[in-house]
Amino acid sequence: MKVTTKERRVGIDYALIDLSKNVLSYFSAPQPTSFKGFGGGRGGAPEIPLGYGDVVEVAIFEAQSGGLFIPSDAGSRPGNYISLPSQTIDRNGTITIPYAGRVPAAGRLKETVEQDVEDRLASRAIEPQVVITTTTSRSSQVAVLGDVNNPQRIEISPAGERVLDVISAAGGLTTNNIETNVTLQRRGKTATVAYTTLLKNPAENIYVAPDDTISIDHERRTYLMLGAAGTSGRFDFEESDLTLGEAIAKAGGLRDDRADPAQVLLYRLVPKKTVAAMHVDATRFTGETVPVIIRANLRDPATLFAVQQFKMEDKDIIYISNSDSVELVKFLDIVNSVSSTVSGVTDDANDTRNAVQDLGN
Repeated sequence: MKVTTKERRVGIDYALIDLSKNVLSYFSAPQPTSFKGFGGGRGGAPEIPLGYGDVVEVAIFEAQSGGLFIPSDAGSRPGNYISLPSQTIDRNGTITIPYAGRVPAAGRLKETVEQDVEDRLASRAIEPQVVITTTTSRSSQVAVLGDVNNPQRIEISPAGERVLDVISAAGGLTTNNIETNVTLQRRGKTATVAYTTLLKNPAENIYVAPDDTISIDHERRTYLMLGAAGTSGRFDFEESDLTLGEAIAKAGGLRDDRADPAQVLLYRLVPKKTVAAMHVDATRFTGETVPVIIRANLRDPATLFAVQQFKMEDKDIIYISNSDSVELVKFLDIVNSVSSTVSGVTDDANDTRNAVQDLGN
């Protein structure tokens, strides 16, 4: 690994690093964040508590008629129970049950609230059993935003929905999934993964939870190709793991008549700590990043393997230098042009002098 950081007579100082097998580990693809830190990757769906604004129905069963709710003359009534009118969990987080009063519900599981109501009625009803049914769950919703066909709030069920489930429920992606990121926000914590990662790694496709926000964003990643390439310009990655070798090939490779295979240069801003880890003196650089030029000598077979493993990053710049023979031809063209001009001027001067002499005669 060759590293050069001498002072140069240019506006921006930089470090020059020759690409080799040893360099690859320092420039490996950045580690993305993960959804696995939120939990919910394995096991069953998370339990969903009742919440503010949920609409619930409460049914109260008694062991026999003649109790608090079931009169003794109930006759052929199908079952010893009553259904209370639907009610909304109010802003205080409670529901109202006759003879049980205002019962806290928001933030509690249905089973817990059912047991609470049964305990409150135990001294007055005959072996009461309570069943709570959620008819509208306004608190158990997930917001899906961004580049989907139908952005909306989606209600999640007790069966559980995963990230890909709610994206599908929102109509799926409107963009190319290769360059699409999925961001999950939950209780002040945020993580972003590539959409392709969700497809490839089931552990990332976790269960969503109430009040999650999922944002889908298309991120166009590009690089610039300059110099003696088949085609110069800006190119889209169009794939998740583009390598330096693939980026060169995408631009038409090196021009046989101009390019110097030993001088393929990649320009990138690299974190200062990464440069320091390569035992490069980075104290001269004041910022958090260091301008780095990575030089690939494609005449070396080992480097050909390295460029196929070196991962490109967004906004990288590749410059393919001209060969020395091309520079020599350019120099000779300039010399010939100057010589032709001087010769032409001399001939014109001689012609003018002869014309003047003829006039004098």
